[in-house]
Amino acid sequence: MNLDHSILSLITFVPLAGAVLLALLPDKGRTMQWGALAVTLVTFALTLHLPAHYDYAARGFQFETDVPWIASPAIRYHLGVDGLSMWLIVLSGFLAPLGVLISWNAISQRRKTFYVLFLLQQVAMLGVFVALDLFLYYAFWELTLVPMTLLIATFGRTENRRKAAIKYFLYAFIPSAILLVAVLWLYVQTGSFDFVTLAKLASVHGISSNHAALWLASLAFLFAFAVKVPIFPLHGWLVDAIAEAPTAAVMVLVGKLGLYSILRFSLGLFPDESHRVAPLMIALAAIGIVYGALLALTQNDLKKLAAFGTLGHVSVAVLGIFAFTIAGIDGSIYQTLNEGLGGAALFMLLGLLYERYRTYDMRELGGLAQKFPWMVTMFVLTTLSVVGLPMLNGFVGEFLVFSGTMQSAVHNHIGWTAVATSGVILTAAYMLWMIQRVFYGELGSKSRTIKGWDLCAREHLILWPVVALFLAMGVASPFWTRAIDTFGTLVAPVSAPEVPVATPVAALAPVAAIQGGQR
Repeated sequence: MNLDHSILSLITFVPLAGAVLLALLPDKGRTMQWGALAVTLVTFALTLHLPAHYDYAARGFQFETDVPWIASPAIRYHLGVDGLSMWLIVLSGFLAPLGVLISWNAISQRRKTFYVLFLLQQVAMLGVFVALDLFLYYAFWELTLVPMTLLIATFGRTENRRKAAIKYFLYAFIPSAILLVAVLWLYVQTGSFDFVTLAKLASVHGISSNHAALWLASLAFLFAFAVKVPIFPLHGWLVDAIAEAPTAAVMVLVGKLGLYSILRFSLGLFPDESHRVAPLMIALAAIGIVYGALLALTQNDLKKLAAFGTLGHVSVAVLGIFAFTIAGIDGSIYQTLNEGLGGAALFMLLGLLYERYRTYDMRELGGLAQKFPWMVTMFVLTTLSVVGLPMLNGFVGEFLVFSGTMQSAVHNHIGWTAVATSGVILTAAYMLWMIQRVFYGELGSKSRTIKGWDLCAREHLILWPVVALFLAMGVASPFWTRAIDTFGTLVAPVSAPEVPVATPVAALAPVAAIQGGQR
Protein backbone atom coordinates (compact mmCIF):
# COMPACT_ATOMS: atom_id res chain seq x y z
CA MET A 1 0.00 0.00 0.00
CA ASN A 2 1.27 3.48 -0.92
CA LEU A 3 -0.30 6.91 -1.13
CA ASP A 4 -1.71 6.18 -4.61
CA HIS A 5 -3.97 3.51 -3.12
CA SER A 6 -5.31 5.68 -0.32
CA ILE A 7 -5.20 9.20 -1.77
CA LEU A 8 -8.84 9.26 -2.88
CA SER A 9 -10.06 8.15 0.55
CA LEU A 10 -7.93 10.85 2.17
CA ILE A 11 -9.23 13.54 -0.20
CA THR A 12 -12.83 12.50 0.44
CA PHE A 13 -12.78 12.07 4.19
CA VAL A 14 -10.30 14.67 5.45
CA PRO A 15 -13.13 17.28 5.23
CA LEU A 16 -15.35 14.88 7.21
CA ALA A 17 -12.73 14.61 9.94
CA GLY A 18 -12.45 18.39 9.87
CA ALA A 19 -16.22 18.80 10.23
CA VAL A 20 -16.26 16.50 13.26
CA LEU A 21 -13.35 18.39 14.81
CA LEU A 22 -15.01 21.77 14.30
CA ALA A 23 -18.24 20.43 15.78
CA LEU A 24 -16.33 19.53 18.96
CA LEU A 25 -14.45 22.82 19.28
CA PRO A 26 -15.94 25.90 20.98
CA ASP A 27 -17.04 28.71 18.67
CA LYS A 28 -14.74 31.42 20.01
CA GLY A 29 -13.01 34.18 18.11
CA ARG A 30 -11.88 33.01 14.66
CA THR A 31 -11.57 29.35 15.62
CA MET A 32 -14.13 28.16 13.09
CA GLN A 33 -12.67 30.18 10.22
CA TRP A 34 -9.08 29.15 10.84
CA GLY A 35 -10.05 25.53 11.41
CA ALA A 36 -12.09 25.32 8.21
CA LEU A 37 -9.34 27.07 6.26
CA ALA A 38 -6.73 24.61 7.52
CA VAL A 39 -8.89 21.61 6.60
CA THR A 40 -9.65 22.89 3.11
CA LEU A 41 -6.01 23.76 2.44
CA VAL A 42 -4.92 20.26 3.46
CA THR A 43 -7.60 18.78 1.20
CA PHE A 44 -6.50 20.95 -1.72
CA ALA A 45 -2.87 19.92 -1.19
CA LEU A 46 -3.96 16.27 -1.33
CA THR A 47 -5.85 16.83 -4.60
CA LEU A 48 -2.64 18.09 -6.21
CA HIS A 49 -1.20 14.59 -5.84
CA LEU A 50 -3.55 13.47 -8.62
CA PRO A 51 -2.26 15.59 -11.54
CA ALA A 52 1.32 15.24 -10.26
CA HIS A 53 1.21 11.41 -10.43
CA TYR A 54 -1.42 10.87 -13.14
CA ASP A 55 -0.40 8.67 -16.09
CA TYR A 56 -1.47 10.85 -19.01
CA ALA A 57 -0.72 8.14 -21.56
CA ALA A 58 -3.09 5.62 -19.97
CA ARG A 59 -6.82 5.28 -20.31
CA GLY A 60 -9.25 4.10 -17.68
CA PHE A 61 -9.30 4.64 -13.94
CA GLN A 62 -6.28 5.38 -11.79
CA PHE A 63 -5.57 5.63 -8.04
CA GLU A 64 -8.20 2.92 -7.55
CA THR A 65 -9.39 1.51 -4.26
CA ASP A 66 -11.64 -1.50 -4.74
CA VAL A 67 -12.53 -3.63 -1.70
CA PRO A 68 -15.69 -5.50 -0.67
CA TRP A 69 -18.00 -3.54 1.60
CA ILE A 70 -21.34 -5.39 1.88
CA ALA A 71 -21.69 -8.99 0.70
CA SER A 72 -25.42 -8.96 -0.05
CA PRO A 73 -26.36 -6.91 -1.93
CA ALA A 74 -22.94 -6.81 -3.58
CA ILE A 75 -21.68 -3.33 -2.70
CA ARG A 76 -18.03 -2.42 -3.01
CA TYR A 77 -15.96 0.47 -1.73
CA HIS A 78 -14.71 1.30 -5.22
CA LEU A 79 -13.05 4.66 -5.87
CA GLY A 80 -11.12 5.86 -8.92
CA VAL A 81 -10.49 8.85 -11.17
CA ASP A 82 -9.88 9.35 -14.87
CA GLY A 83 -9.57 12.24 -17.30
CA LEU A 84 -13.14 13.31 -16.58
CA SER A 85 -13.06 13.46 -12.78
CA MET A 86 -9.46 14.38 -11.93
CA TRP A 87 -9.62 18.10 -12.71
CA LEU A 88 -13.08 18.41 -11.18
CA ILE A 89 -11.67 17.09 -7.91
CA VAL A 90 -8.77 19.54 -8.07
CA LEU A 91 -11.21 22.38 -8.87
CA SER A 92 -13.38 21.47 -5.87
CA GLY A 93 -10.29 21.40 -3.66
CA PHE A 94 -9.15 24.77 -5.02
CA LEU A 95 -12.50 26.51 -4.50
CA ALA A 96 -13.03 25.28 -0.92
CA PRO A 97 -10.40 27.53 0.76
CA LEU A 98 -11.70 30.45 -1.30
CA GLY A 99 -15.20 29.70 0.00
CA VAL A 100 -13.90 29.86 3.56
CA LEU A 101 -12.04 33.13 2.94
CA ILE A 102 -14.98 34.80 1.19
CA SER A 103 -17.17 33.90 4.20
CA TRP A 104 -14.61 35.19 6.74
CA ASN A 105 -16.62 38.28 7.68
CA ALA A 106 -19.85 37.57 5.81
CA ILE A 107 -20.89 34.84 8.28
CA SER A 108 -21.01 36.32 11.77
CA GLN A 109 -23.75 34.20 13.38
CA ARG A 110 -23.86 30.41 13.87
CA ARG A 111 -20.38 30.07 12.40
CA LYS A 112 -19.89 26.53 13.66
CA THR A 113 -23.05 25.38 11.88
CA PHE A 114 -22.01 27.10 8.66
CA TYR A 115 -18.49 25.71 8.43
CA VAL A 116 -19.50 22.19 9.49
CA LEU A 117 -22.18 22.13 6.79
CA PHE A 118 -19.73 23.59 4.27
CA LEU A 119 -17.19 20.83 4.96
CA LEU A 120 -19.90 18.15 4.77
CA GLN A 121 -20.87 19.55 1.38
CA GLN A 122 -17.25 19.10 0.30
CA VAL A 123 -17.31 15.47 1.44
CA ALA A 124 -20.44 14.79 -0.61
CA MET A 125 -19.13 16.52 -3.75
CA LEU A 126 -15.77 14.81 -3.68
CA GLY A 127 -17.47 11.47 -3.03
CA VAL A 128 -19.63 11.90 -6.12
CA PHE A 129 -16.54 12.47 -8.26
CA VAL A 130 -14.60 9.44 -6.99
CA ALA A 131 -17.30 6.78 -6.40
CA LEU A 132 -17.35 3.93 -8.93
CA ASP A 133 -19.96 1.81 -7.18
CA LEU A 134 -23.49 2.98 -7.98
CA PHE A 135 -24.74 2.44 -4.44
CA LEU A 136 -21.81 4.40 -3.00
CA TYR A 137 -22.28 7.09 -5.65
CA TYR A 138 -25.98 7.38 -4.82
CA ALA A 139 -25.19 7.77 -1.11
CA PHE A 140 -22.88 10.71 -1.85
CA TRP A 141 -25.33 12.10 -4.41
CA GLU A 142 -28.13 12.22 -1.82
CA LEU A 143 -25.79 13.59 0.82
CA THR A 144 -25.19 16.68 -1.33
CA LEU A 145 -28.83 17.70 -0.78
CA VAL A 146 -28.75 17.92 2.99
CA PRO A 147 -25.94 20.44 3.71
CA MET A 148 -26.93 22.66 0.79
CA THR A 149 -30.59 22.74 1.83
CA LEU A 150 -29.62 23.64 5.40
CA LEU A 151 -27.16 26.29 4.23
CA ILE A 152 -29.84 27.98 2.13
CA ALA A 153 -32.53 27.70 4.83
CA THR A 154 -30.28 28.90 7.66
CA PHE A 155 -28.03 31.47 6.02
CA GLY A 156 -30.22 32.88 3.24
CA ARG A 157 -30.37 36.67 3.10
CA THR A 158 -34.17 37.24 3.10
CA GLU A 159 -37.32 35.81 4.61
CA ASN A 160 -37.78 33.70 1.45
CA ARG A 161 -34.80 31.49 2.32
CA ARG A 162 -36.84 28.58 3.69
CA LYS A 163 -39.12 28.58 0.67
CA ALA A 164 -36.08 28.55 -1.61
CA ALA A 165 -34.51 25.71 0.38
CA ILE A 166 -37.66 23.59 0.22
CA LYS A 167 -37.98 24.22 -3.52
CA TYR A 168 -34.36 23.22 -4.09
CA PHE A 169 -34.75 20.08 -1.97
CA LEU A 170 -37.94 18.91 -3.68
CA TYR A 171 -36.61 19.59 -7.18
CA ALA A 172 -33.52 17.52 -6.43
CA PHE A 173 -34.97 14.82 -4.17
CA ILE A 174 -37.92 13.63 -6.27
CA PRO A 175 -35.83 12.89 -9.40
CA SER A 176 -33.23 11.26 -7.14
CA ALA A 177 -35.88 8.85 -5.84
CA ILE A 178 -36.61 7.86 -9.44
CA LEU A 179 -32.85 7.48 -9.98
CA LEU A 180 -32.71 5.03 -7.07
CA VAL A 181 -35.37 2.87 -8.73
CA ALA A 182 -33.29 2.76 -11.92
CA VAL A 183 -30.12 1.89 -9.96
CA LEU A 184 -31.92 -1.00 -8.25
CA TRP A 185 -33.26 -2.20 -11.60
CA LEU A 186 -29.72 -2.30 -12.97
CA TYR A 187 -28.64 -4.39 -9.99
CA VAL A 188 -31.51 -6.84 -10.48
CA GLN A 189 -30.57 -7.23 -14.15
CA THR A 190 -26.82 -7.64 -13.65
CA GLY A 191 -26.14 -8.54 -10.03
CA SER A 192 -23.65 -5.66 -9.73
CA PHE A 193 -23.49 -2.02 -8.69
CA ASP A 194 -19.93 -1.68 -10.01
CA PHE A 195 -19.70 0.99 -12.70
CA VAL A 196 -16.79 -0.64 -14.54
CA THR A 197 -18.67 -3.93 -14.76
CA LEU A 198 -21.87 -2.24 -15.87
CA ALA A 199 -20.10 -0.10 -18.46
CA LYS A 200 -18.52 -3.16 -20.03
CA LEU A 201 -21.91 -4.83 -20.17
CA ALA A 202 -23.40 -1.70 -21.72
CA SER A 203 -20.71 -1.66 -24.41
CA VAL A 204 -21.91 -5.09 -25.65
CA HIS A 205 -25.61 -4.40 -24.99
CA GLY A 206 -25.55 -6.89 -22.15
CA ILE A 207 -27.47 -5.14 -19.40
CA SER A 208 -30.95 -6.18 -20.52
CA SER A 209 -32.80 -7.40 -23.59
CA ASN A 210 -35.86 -5.40 -22.53
CA HIS A 211 -35.32 -2.27 -24.60
CA ALA A 212 -38.34 -0.42 -23.16
CA ALA A 213 -37.12 -0.93 -19.59
CA LEU A 214 -33.59 0.09 -20.55
CA TRP A 215 -34.94 3.26 -22.18
CA LEU A 216 -36.94 4.14 -19.05
CA ALA A 217 -33.91 3.53 -16.83
CA SER A 218 -31.80 5.83 -19.00
CA LEU A 219 -34.46 8.54 -18.76
CA ALA A 220 -34.53 8.17 -14.96
CA PHE A 221 -30.78 8.74 -14.82
CA LEU A 222 -30.91 11.66 -17.25
CA PHE A 223 -33.88 13.31 -15.54
CA ALA A 224 -32.15 13.32 -12.13
CA PHE A 225 -28.97 14.73 -13.61
CA ALA A 226 -30.75 17.28 -15.82
CA VAL A 227 -32.51 18.82 -12.81
CA LYS A 228 -29.21 19.09 -10.97
CA VAL A 229 -27.40 20.80 -13.87
CA PRO A 230 -30.05 22.40 -14.45
CA ILE A 231 -31.16 21.95 -18.07
CA PHE A 232 -33.98 24.08 -19.49
CA PRO A 233 -36.89 23.77 -18.60
CA LEU A 234 -35.98 22.04 -15.31
CA HIS A 235 -34.41 25.14 -13.79
CA GLY A 236 -37.31 26.23 -11.58
CA TRP A 237 -35.23 26.01 -8.40
CA LEU A 238 -32.22 27.89 -9.78
CA VAL A 239 -33.00 31.58 -9.32
CA ASP A 240 -34.48 31.29 -5.82
CA ALA A 241 -31.66 29.07 -4.58
CA ILE A 242 -28.90 31.29 -5.96
CA ALA A 243 -30.61 34.46 -4.74
CA GLU A 244 -30.79 33.14 -1.18
CA ALA A 245 -27.71 30.94 -0.75
CA PRO A 246 -24.57 32.38 0.86
CA THR A 247 -21.68 33.02 -1.52
CA ALA A 248 -19.61 29.99 -0.50
CA ALA A 249 -22.60 27.72 -1.13
CA VAL A 250 -23.44 29.31 -4.49
CA MET A 251 -19.88 28.61 -5.68
CA VAL A 252 -20.61 24.85 -5.65
CA LEU A 253 -24.36 24.87 -6.24
CA VAL A 254 -24.74 24.63 -10.00
CA GLY A 255 -23.33 22.60 -12.83
CA LYS A 256 -20.44 20.38 -11.85
CA LEU A 257 -22.27 17.45 -10.24
CA GLY A 258 -25.00 17.15 -12.85
CA LEU A 259 -22.72 17.58 -15.86
CA TYR A 260 -20.21 15.09 -14.47
CA SER A 261 -22.97 12.56 -13.82
CA ILE A 262 -24.36 12.85 -17.36
CA LEU A 263 -20.90 12.27 -18.81
CA ARG A 264 -20.05 9.42 -16.47
CA PHE A 265 -23.29 7.51 -16.03
CA SER A 266 -25.75 8.49 -18.77
CA LEU A 267 -23.15 8.12 -21.52
CA GLY A 268 -21.28 5.29 -19.81
CA LEU A 269 -24.25 3.04 -18.97
CA PHE A 270 -26.72 4.01 -21.70
CA PRO A 271 -24.67 4.88 -24.81
CA ASP A 272 -27.33 4.04 -27.40
CA GLU A 273 -30.14 5.64 -25.42
CA SER A 274 -28.00 8.78 -25.04
CA HIS A 275 -27.52 8.93 -28.82
CA ARG A 276 -31.25 8.48 -29.22
CA VAL A 277 -32.11 11.44 -26.98
CA ALA A 278 -29.29 13.64 -28.33
CA PRO A 279 -31.42 15.70 -30.80
CA LEU A 280 -33.78 16.72 -28.01
CA MET A 281 -30.94 17.56 -25.62
CA ILE A 282 -29.12 19.66 -28.22
CA ALA A 283 -32.34 21.59 -28.86
CA LEU A 284 -32.93 22.15 -25.12
CA ALA A 285 -29.31 23.23 -24.66
CA ALA A 286 -29.51 25.78 -27.47
CA ILE A 287 -32.80 27.12 -26.12
CA GLY A 288 -31.33 27.29 -22.60
CA ILE A 289 -28.34 29.32 -23.82
CA VAL A 290 -30.50 31.95 -25.51
CA TYR A 291 -33.28 31.88 -22.90
CA GLY A 292 -30.86 32.36 -20.01
CA ALA A 293 -29.05 35.21 -21.74
CA LEU A 294 -32.25 37.02 -22.72
CA LEU A 295 -33.63 36.83 -19.17
CA ALA A 296 -30.28 38.00 -17.78
CA LEU A 297 -30.59 41.08 -19.98
CA THR A 298 -33.86 42.04 -18.27
CA GLN A 299 -32.64 41.81 -14.67
CA ASN A 300 -31.90 44.61 -12.24
CA ASP A 301 -30.87 42.20 -9.46
CA LEU A 302 -27.23 41.11 -9.80
CA LYS A 303 -27.81 37.69 -8.24
CA LYS A 304 -30.69 36.95 -10.62
CA LEU A 305 -28.64 38.14 -13.57
CA ALA A 306 -25.86 35.74 -12.56
CA ALA A 307 -28.38 32.93 -12.03
CA PHE A 308 -29.85 33.19 -15.53
CA GLY A 309 -26.35 33.61 -16.93
CA THR A 310 -25.35 30.37 -15.21
CA LEU A 311 -28.22 28.59 -16.96
CA GLY A 312 -26.75 29.65 -20.28
CA HIS A 313 -23.21 28.62 -19.37
CA VAL A 314 -24.12 25.10 -18.23
CA SER A 315 -26.27 24.72 -21.35
CA VAL A 316 -23.13 25.24 -23.45
CA ALA A 317 -21.60 22.20 -21.73
CA VAL A 318 -24.76 20.16 -22.36
CA LEU A 319 -24.59 21.10 -26.04
CA GLY A 320 -21.06 19.73 -26.29
CA ILE A 321 -21.91 16.49 -24.47
CA PHE A 322 -24.70 15.47 -26.81
CA ALA A 323 -22.84 16.43 -29.98
CA PHE A 324 -21.00 13.11 -29.52
CA THR A 325 -17.77 14.36 -31.05
CA ILE A 326 -14.39 14.33 -29.36
CA ALA A 327 -14.07 18.11 -29.60
CA GLY A 328 -17.59 18.59 -28.23
CA ILE A 329 -17.09 16.31 -25.24
CA ASP A 330 -13.63 17.70 -24.49
CA GLY A 331 -15.11 21.19 -24.72
CA SER A 332 -18.00 20.31 -22.42
CA ILE A 333 -15.59 19.08 -19.72
CA TYR A 334 -13.44 22.18 -20.16
CA GLN A 335 -16.54 24.37 -20.04
CA THR A 336 -17.61 22.64 -16.82
CA LEU A 337 -14.28 23.68 -15.30
CA ASN A 338 -14.70 27.19 -16.71
CA GLU A 339 -18.20 27.52 -15.31
CA GLY A 340 -16.99 26.42 -11.89
CA LEU A 341 -14.09 28.86 -11.96
CA GLY A 342 -15.71 31.87 -13.65
CA GLY A 343 -18.98 31.43 -11.82
CA ALA A 344 -17.16 31.26 -8.49
CA ALA A 345 -15.25 34.46 -9.28
CA LEU A 346 -18.42 36.30 -10.31
CA PHE A 347 -20.40 35.24 -7.24
CA MET A 348 -17.49 36.12 -4.95
CA LEU A 349 -17.31 39.60 -6.46
CA LEU A 350 -21.06 40.03 -6.11
CA GLY A 351 -20.75 38.93 -2.48
CA LEU A 352 -18.06 41.53 -1.87
CA LEU A 353 -20.29 44.25 -3.33
CA TYR A 354 -23.13 43.09 -1.08
CA GLU A 355 -20.89 43.31 2.00
CA ARG A 356 -20.28 46.97 1.19
CA TYR A 357 -23.74 48.10 0.09
CA ARG A 358 -26.20 45.43 1.34
CA THR A 359 -27.95 45.32 -2.01
CA TYR A 360 -27.81 43.47 -5.33
CA ASP A 361 -30.00 46.04 -7.09
CA MET A 362 -28.02 47.70 -9.89
CA ARG A 363 -30.34 50.71 -9.78
CA GLU A 364 -28.98 51.55 -6.33
CA LEU A 365 -25.34 51.29 -7.42
CA GLY A 366 -23.36 53.00 -10.18
CA GLY A 367 -20.25 55.14 -10.54
CA LEU A 368 -18.03 52.83 -8.50
CA ALA A 369 -15.07 52.64 -10.90
CA GLN A 370 -13.26 55.68 -9.47
CA LYS A 371 -13.85 54.58 -5.88
CA PHE A 372 -12.89 50.92 -6.37
CA PRO A 373 -10.22 50.58 -9.10
CA TRP A 374 -9.12 47.11 -8.00
CA MET A 375 -12.65 45.80 -7.75
CA VAL A 376 -13.61 47.04 -11.20
CA THR A 377 -10.43 45.45 -12.56
CA MET A 378 -11.46 42.07 -11.15
CA PHE A 379 -15.01 42.47 -12.45
CA VAL A 380 -13.78 43.28 -15.94
CA LEU A 381 -11.33 40.36 -16.04
CA THR A 382 -14.03 37.98 -14.83
CA THR A 383 -16.45 39.37 -17.41
CA LEU A 384 -13.92 38.86 -20.22
CA SER A 385 -13.42 35.27 -19.09
CA VAL A 386 -17.16 34.59 -18.93
CA VAL A 387 -17.83 36.04 -22.40
CA GLY A 388 -15.02 33.96 -23.92
CA LEU A 389 -12.35 36.48 -24.87
CA PRO A 390 -9.48 34.77 -26.76
CA MET A 391 -6.45 34.08 -24.56
CA LEU A 392 -8.73 33.43 -21.57
CA ASN A 393 -10.22 30.12 -20.42
CA GLY A 394 -13.81 30.74 -21.56
CA PHE A 395 -12.76 30.94 -25.20
CA VAL A 396 -11.22 27.44 -25.21
CA GLY A 397 -14.33 25.72 -23.88
CA GLU A 398 -16.79 27.55 -26.10
CA PHE A 399 -14.67 27.09 -29.23
CA LEU A 400 -14.36 23.34 -28.67
CA VAL A 401 -18.07 22.97 -27.94
CA PHE A 402 -19.32 24.95 -30.93
CA SER A 403 -16.81 23.49 -33.37
CA GLY A 404 -17.51 19.99 -32.09
CA THR A 405 -21.26 20.46 -32.34
CA MET A 406 -20.93 21.76 -35.88
CA GLN A 407 -19.15 18.48 -36.79
CA SER A 408 -21.82 16.34 -35.12
CA ALA A 409 -23.94 13.77 -36.92
CA VAL A 410 -26.96 14.50 -34.71
CA HIS A 411 -30.12 15.56 -36.57
CA ASN A 412 -30.53 19.37 -37.06
CA HIS A 413 -27.24 20.06 -35.27
CA ILE A 414 -26.23 22.93 -37.57
CA GLY A 415 -29.40 24.94 -37.01
CA TRP A 416 -29.31 24.53 -33.25
CA THR A 417 -25.60 25.33 -33.15
CA ALA A 418 -26.30 28.59 -34.99
CA VAL A 419 -28.98 29.43 -32.43
CA ALA A 420 -26.63 28.58 -29.55
CA THR A 421 -23.79 30.64 -30.97
CA SER A 422 -25.96 33.76 -30.79
CA GLY A 423 -25.77 33.29 -27.03
CA VAL A 424 -22.14 34.42 -27.18
CA ILE A 425 -23.27 37.87 -28.33
CA LEU A 426 -26.07 38.00 -25.77
CA THR A 427 -23.70 36.96 -22.97
CA ALA A 428 -21.32 39.76 -23.86
CA ALA A 429 -24.29 42.14 -23.93
CA TYR A 430 -25.62 41.44 -20.43
CA MET A 431 -22.19 41.14 -18.79
CA LEU A 432 -20.84 44.39 -20.27
CA TRP A 433 -24.16 46.12 -19.57
CA MET A 434 -23.81 45.03 -15.94
CA ILE A 435 -20.28 46.48 -15.76
CA GLN A 436 -21.49 49.76 -17.29
CA ARG A 437 -24.41 50.14 -14.87
CA VAL A 438 -22.55 49.19 -11.70
CA PHE A 439 -19.23 50.91 -12.29
CA TYR A 440 -19.66 53.59 -14.95
CA GLY A 441 -23.31 54.61 -14.72
CA GLU A 442 -24.80 57.43 -12.70
CA LEU A 443 -24.52 57.26 -8.93
CA GLY A 444 -27.36 55.38 -7.27
CA SER A 445 -28.83 55.88 -3.82
CA LYS A 446 -26.47 53.40 -2.15
CA SER A 447 -23.26 54.36 -3.93
CA ARG A 448 -23.98 58.05 -3.30
CA THR A 449 -24.51 57.74 0.46
CA ILE A 450 -22.22 54.83 1.44
CA LYS A 451 -18.47 55.26 1.08
CA GLY A 452 -17.48 51.59 0.86
CA TRP A 453 -13.91 50.38 0.39
CA ASP A 454 -11.77 48.77 -2.27
CA LEU A 455 -10.36 45.24 -2.08
CA CYS A 456 -8.47 44.40 1.10
CA ALA A 457 -5.47 42.05 1.34
CA ARG A 458 -7.67 38.99 2.06
CA GLU A 459 -9.84 39.74 -0.95
CA HIS A 460 -6.80 40.16 -3.20
CA LEU A 461 -5.59 36.78 -1.93
CA ILE A 462 -8.91 35.23 -2.92
CA LEU A 463 -9.22 36.73 -6.41
CA TRP A 464 -5.73 36.81 -7.91
CA PRO A 465 -5.27 32.99 -8.04
CA VAL A 466 -8.58 32.73 -9.92
CA VAL A 467 -7.59 35.43 -12.40
CA ALA A 468 -4.23 33.72 -12.92
CA LEU A 469 -6.08 30.50 -13.78
CA PHE A 470 -8.23 32.39 -16.30
CA LEU A 471 -5.07 33.23 -18.21
CA ALA A 472 -3.28 29.91 -17.63
CA MET A 473 -6.24 27.86 -18.88
CA GLY A 474 -6.56 30.16 -21.86
CA VAL A 475 -2.97 30.04 -23.09
CA ALA A 476 -1.89 26.61 -21.80
CA SER A 477 -5.03 24.56 -22.35
CA PRO A 478 -3.12 21.39 -23.44
CA PHE A 479 -1.95 20.99 -19.85
CA TRP A 480 -5.58 20.29 -18.91
CA THR A 481 -6.84 18.69 -22.10
CA ARG A 482 -4.18 15.97 -22.22
CA ALA A 483 -6.05 14.20 -19.40
CA ILE A 484 -9.51 15.20 -20.66
CA ASP A 485 -8.73 13.78 -24.12
CA THR A 486 -8.33 10.28 -22.70
CA PHE A 487 -11.99 10.37 -21.64
CA GLY A 488 -13.35 12.09 -24.75
CA THR A 489 -11.89 9.54 -27.14
CA LEU A 490 -13.60 6.73 -25.22
CA VAL A 491 -17.16 8.06 -25.20
CA ALA A 492 -17.42 9.96 -28.49
CA PRO A 493 -17.56 7.00 -30.91
CA VAL A 494 -20.87 5.26 -31.47
CA SER A 495 -21.22 2.08 -29.45
CA ALA A 496 -20.79 -1.46 -30.73
CA PRO A 497 -23.43 -3.40 -32.72
CA GLU A 498 -26.32 -4.68 -30.69
CA VAL A 499 -26.33 -8.16 -29.14
CA PRO A 500 -29.86 -9.61 -28.97
CA VAL A 501 -29.67 -11.15 -25.51
CA ALA A 502 -28.41 -10.00 -22.12
CA THR A 503 -24.93 -11.02 -21.05
CA PRO A 504 -24.54 -12.23 -17.44
CA VAL A 505 -21.86 -10.73 -15.25
CA ALA A 506 -19.99 -14.03 -15.22
CA ALA A 507 -19.52 -13.85 -18.97
CA LEU A 508 -17.50 -10.65 -18.80
CA ALA A 509 -14.07 -12.28 -18.79
CA PRO A 510 -13.75 -12.29 -22.61
CA VAL A 511 -14.92 -8.67 -22.72
CA ALA A 512 -12.37 -7.68 -20.10
CA ALA A 513 -9.65 -9.41 -22.10
CA ILE A 514 -10.63 -7.60 -25.29
CA GLN A 515 -10.80 -4.26 -23.49
CA GLY A 516 -7.53 -4.72 -21.65
CA GLY A 517 -5.88 -1.47 -20.63
CA GLN A 518 -9.13 0.35 -19.95
CA ARG A 519 -8.61 0.00 -16.21
